[in-house]
Amino acid sequence: MLMPPFELHHPASVEEAISLAASLMAKDEAFDWVAGGTDVLPNYKWRINPKPHVISLAAIKETHTLSSHEIGCMVPLSSLTEANGVHPLLAQAASKVASSLIRKSATVGGNLCLDTRCFWYNQSEDWRRSIDWCHKADCGTGADCRVIPNQNTLCVATYQGDMAPNFMVLGAKVVLVGPDGERTLPLDEFYALDGMKKNVLKTGEFLLKVVLPEDASSRVGCYQKLRVRDSWDFPEAGIAASWIPGNTESLAVASTALESIPRLHHEEVRTHLDAGDLDVMTLAKALQTSIKPVNNTALPPRYRRAMVKTLTKRALEGLELR
Repeated sequence: MLMPPFELHHPASVEEAISLAASLMAKDEAFDWVAGGTDVLPNYKWRINPKPHVISLAAIKETHTLSSHEIGCMVPLSSLTEANGVHPLLAQAASKVASSLIRKSATVGGNLCLDTRCFWYNQSEDWRRSIDWCHKADCGTGADCRVIPNQNTLCVATYQGDMAPNFMVLGAKVVLVGPDGERTLPLDEFYALDGMKKNVLKTGEFLLKVVLPEDASSRVGCYQKLRVRDSWDFPEAGIAASWIPGNTESLAVASTALESIPRLHHEEVRTHLDAGDLDVMTLAKALQTSIKPVNNTALPPRYRRAMVKTLTKRALEGLELR
């Protein structure tokens, strides 16, 4: 498919990128940010919400930061290895993303800001036209949601990124920068429960880097992923868990590819621990009950939900909780 026309910008600093974004906003011209481009560019080829301007983050030095506690948005997933000082859980999760070739281009920022996915959304323009458009991909057409008909106020497209739940259980925060300045917030507060909005980024903002707390290196983690094929495919369900060995109060569990957002399950874990019951299956069933996938990915929602219990059990057993 032919790429739609757009102007590609290459700012060399954070300040230049913000100034460029502010300038385009003042002219009321739409734009996208691009890191590795493994998600944005294929969507452009399918005419999925293309913009006339695209701002690349590749030339900005700060976006390439890589240490045990800071990871820039432009760091490729292939660089997330223990040899580079990266937490073993992040290295494990990154190794399960797509293929080795894609991981050389795909970035941490791109994976965290991954567009939500849906059968009715991730299709060519001609295909979407044939079914009278998609509520998310073709804003302004008055199209209904194809997954949950007779409503066009909420998009239920599914977030299918691998890295977010793993960063969440390590207590990660994200640094966002834009025309209004810089702000830092916990990663689990970054996502918005709407497949169209996706996250809390304001117009002109981009995710600069991820920051891990000091105690992240003390945590042991495990990530379990369900997918159709053992390589290449997006997750159909994923459960990440971590804890500081010997401290059950530190247990954190997060899910992905089951709803419009990746989710840190504070309440389920807290309730489970408050009861003093460390039975793995009890917590696994609690998570399964709290998650409600919809029918818009390769595997049916009933199967994906059933697998939540299995994936949670495997993740928690991987922590060797005692």
